[in-house]
Amino acid sequence: MAFCVDYLRSCFSAQHRRRSTMQLKWQTVFFFLCLYGMDVVFCQARYSIPEEMPEGSFVGNIAKDLGIEISRLISGKARVVTKGGRQYVELSRDKGALVVKERIDREELCKQTTPCSFSFDLIIENPIQLHRITVEVQDINDNLPKFPKAVVNMKISENTASGTRFPLDSAVDMDVGINGIQNYALSPTDNFKLEINNQPDGQKNVEMVLQRELDREERDQLKLVLTAYDGGSPKKSSAVQIHISVLDNNDNAPVCKQVLYKAEVKENSPVGTVVSTISAADADEGVNGEVSYSFAQASEKARNLFEINSETGEIKTLDHLDYEIEKNFQLNVKAMDKGTLADTCKVIIDVVDVNDNPPTIQLMSFSNTIAENSPVGTTVAVINVEDADFGENGVVQCKINENIPFKIESSLTDYYALITDEILDRENIAEYNITILVSDQGSPALHSNKTLTVKISDVNDNAPVFDSDQYRTFITENNSPGVAVLTVKARDTDWGPNARLSYFLEDSDVMGNPVSSLVSINSDSGVIHAVRSFDYEQMKSLPFNVTARDGGSPPLSSEVMVTIIVQDQNDNAPQVLYPVQTGGSVVAEIVPRSADVGYLVTKVVAVDVDSGQNAWLSYKLQKATDRALFEVGPQNGEIRTVRQVSDKDAVKQKLTVVVEDNGHPSRSAVVNINVAVADSFPEVVSEFSDFTHSKEYNDNLTFYLVLALAAVSFLFITTVVVIISVKIYRWRQSRIFYQSSLPVIPYYPPGYADTGVTGTLPHMYNYDVCMTTNSRKSDCKYSTLGGQSVLVVDQSFSETLQRAMKEKELLENAESPEMQKPPNNDWRLPPNQRPGPSGAGPRPEEAGAGAVGGTGPWPNPPTEAEQLQALMAAANEVSEATATLGPRYNAQYVPDYRQNVYIPGSTATLTANPQQQMPQQALPPPQALPPAEAPKAAPTPASKKKATKKDKK
Repeated sequence: MAFCVDYLRSCFSAQHRRRSTMQLKWQTVFFFLCLYGMDVVFCQARYSIPEEMPEGSFVGNIAKDLGIEISRLISGKARVVTKGGRQYVELSRDKGALVVKERIDREELCKQTTPCSFSFDLIIENPIQLHRITVEVQDINDNLPKFPKAVVNMKISENTASGTRFPLDSAVDMDVGINGIQNYALSPTDNFKLEINNQPDGQKNVEMVLQRELDREERDQLKLVLTAYDGGSPKKSSAVQIHISVLDNNDNAPVCKQVLYKAEVKENSPVGTVVSTISAADADEGVNGEVSYSFAQASEKARNLFEINSETGEIKTLDHLDYEIEKNFQLNVKAMDKGTLADTCKVIIDVVDVNDNPPTIQLMSFSNTIAENSPVGTTVAVINVEDADFGENGVVQCKINENIPFKIESSLTDYYALITDEILDRENIAEYNITILVSDQGSPALHSNKTLTVKISDVNDNAPVFDSDQYRTFITENNSPGVAVLTVKARDTDWGPNARLSYFLEDSDVMGNPVSSLVSINSDSGVIHAVRSFDYEQMKSLPFNVTARDGGSPPLSSEVMVTIIVQDQNDNAPQVLYPVQTGGSVVAEIVPRSADVGYLVTKVVAVDVDSGQNAWLSYKLQKATDRALFEVGPQNGEIRTVRQVSDKDAVKQKLTVVVEDNGHPSRSAVVNINVAVADSFPEVVSEFSDFTHSKEYNDNLTFYLVLALAAVSFLFITTVVVIISVKIYRWRQSRIFYQSSLPVIPYYPPGYADTGVTGTLPHMYNYDVCMTTNSRKSDCKYSTLGGQSVLVVDQSFSETLQRAMKEKELLENAESPEMQKPPNNDWRLPPNQRPGPSGAGPRPEEAGAGAVGGTGPWPNPPTEAEQLQALMAAANEVSEATATLGPRYNAQYVPDYRQNVYIPGSTATLTANPQQQMPQQALPPPQALPPAEAPKAAPTPASKKKATKKDKK
């Protein structure tokens, strides 16, 4: 314990007592008392302020005075706790100052008690700090003196002697000290004077003293004014009217039997209880001897709680008393006769405390959640226990229920700390209901209780625990990938994220393979799946570790061993080790003809890589050249003779033995054994030299044969379809394209003449031309140049031959020599692509008279003789054709076709005009032409007919 010397910041001085209350400098008395223990710091501080300060007024800088940082006030949630009554002061955390929360009335708070103060606690958490703050309230002059009655009526006998004293009711001022009643004044003072008597308790008795005798005959009524003044600044006063009636003689005044009466009354006394009885005696007789009782001076509170019987002097209670509010009362009782004589006595009433207030429990600090790893002695709550009663009635005891890991200890007066007494375990008990029992020592004792619920927060202090120490399971080989094999399950007694488990595979290798490539585990459910299909012959068991890890921080984990045992399936056929099957050479077992029954020929040795009954092998003879000669042991595979070998038995014997396992379904293997029945090796060699082995075809060879057959069939069908399509296409082309065997030769029927034409071609021609958009394709477009039925007729003729008729005849008679052949493919080339020295030559109609054109579209330039031969043949055929048309005309009208001849497919023009004496070459010099093959001879009428028949075919 440490005690700091109290200090005084400012004090009142005597010369300031008469200043105004607004100019009062309030004093601060600051006590600093600190106790340390059990994580609780207790300090005391004291301040002094005047009453009636407005809200928000500054009381004191508690942070500075106690040496506490403002940040500590904020982080510790500092707050003011007032026990019971009203809270007059509050804490401003951000400033560290105490300010007035509501108006403070000293008279209401303390009445006449001085000094007046109230206390409260300042509590700071984490760690717990308690500071007891006491604020003394200084009185200001805010109350007027007040007389019990506004008018006092008195009767005084005229023969009253001078110097007789008449007590008056004193005024009451709720203020104390300098602000209380300081003086009285009486006016007028002709007959009376005023005397003030100071009592030891600070009260002032006012008496009016007769200084000059009264004369009723002179004046029967007197009116006086009694004024009371306080010592405040400014002064406040109050007055009472005194009416005096002058009476006849009353010699003796009443006399109280006791100057001081003391009485006790219990606070729980019912209303109407007689507290005390006042008695006074008057020596007079008759009416002047009758005494009446009244309260001469009493506080307003006392007048409301007590009453006095004016005749008997009994003082009774008017209301319920409360020792905790007011402990004693002081009354001045006046005994007065019927005249004006009176006597005063004092009555002191003490209120006796009874145990009527149960103890109260108030939480100063409480943490409803505490971690399970909290050390022993951790403070859970700080409790304030008080009893408003006094003495034994106010002594309290505090305890908690038993069998819990907590205890309660007294840290300071009326303060208890609830702390942990043992190590906590949330997994054992997650919540505690702590009942705080408080009782006083009164008779009968009063009790109070309060229940606190403390929750234990989880700490990750428990590792996961698997349901089994190890897991073993079986799985049949050749399983489906992804099948669920096993579920591992672990439990964690922690709570929340600390109990959320995840499962993992430990990184390890099994026979050179990572565990993750063999199995997988669902991290949430713990279901283990097979990643791939297992093979018993390669792996008979799969051991690995599974880790379960919780979600705590730091996380805790545990491991468990998991073993997956692979069970065998009959998925392997037996394998024959002996005799060795070879395809190239013949191996035979030799049996002498002298062999007896049971002679061991050979033994079939086979194995099965499966296990258990799947590997149990049995042997049987499937085929044999002579079944009556050999037998096979079903268990050992030994081939023995059944009978005596005879000379009649064939030398070459072939046995087929089947080896079968015991699986379900069973699998088997076949072995062929050649046996030679002979006595000597040369005999065996001669017999087996031409021995042919039957060929074994495997499944792959059959597959390849079927595939080859399918491919050949497909190619054959495809070829047939292509040939048929080509034939159909050519047939359609022959129907579309009309082929003519005649060259394009201008023709004029007899009687027809050319009109308006000049140049090397004096006649007009009509052509049916086959054109193509691409010379390398057979798609053709047709156009008819000129009019089909238009000819220019000489006016000297009277008949016109329609060309349409001629075309019709030509179409109907395809064998006619006049049927024109289609031009060669060079017609399809545009002029700029025709072969020649420059690629194209001028057209005949563009060249003019006597011009020699280029070679034109001939692919291979013909000689002049070949060109003339073809020209003359065409002219003869035309002549023969014109002989069959219409009536005979005179030869003079028939033009000479050899005068001007235009060769189709050539830009040359053969001219026989007499005016042109110089011969013209139809073709350019041979050296200017590119090398080419020799041209074919011009077709004759016979060859044309053959060609026509071939085209039709």
